[in-house]
Amino acid sequence: MQTYIFKSSVFRIQSITRNIEVPAGTSLYKFAEAIVAAYDFDFDHCFGFFSTIAESRYFDSDRKYELFTDLIEEGEDMEPTGAGSVKQTKVSDVWKNVGEKMLFLFDYGDNWLFVVELIGFGIKDPNVKYPRVVKRVGKAPEQYPDVEE
Repeated sequence: MQTYIFKSSVFRIQSITRNIEVPAGTSLYKFAEAIVAAYDFDFDHCFGFFSTIAESRYFDSDRKYELFTDLIEEGEDMEPTGAGSVKQTKVSDVWKNVGEKMLFLFDYGDNWLFVVELIGFGIKDPNVKYPRVVKRVGKAPEQYPDVEE
């Protein structure tokens, strides 16, 4: 089975990155969980993947996948966003070629943004637990930094 190797970087801070390897069939939900864990964040907020990599225009993306879509399908009372499902969409459905990027938004309140780029493919090793972080660069930011008044 093929694996996908991604480089995620904190938006506008290219010196803080994590390379993450996942099997091709990994859902965007599980991939999001892996990205968040790679930065030692708590996986406690909604999130989405967007094809437009811009701080203020990502909602206008041609392709977008949001947890809200899954929550609506599960019976939550909220407005549809027109986005695809993160639980039903696989990484192999979204990324096809090395160099393709998406913007990952985690926590719509604090707006943690990450650029996620497909950097390579691998072969799944039956002795390895996936997803896995294969490279860490830079100290992860604090998810909830102390804000001085």
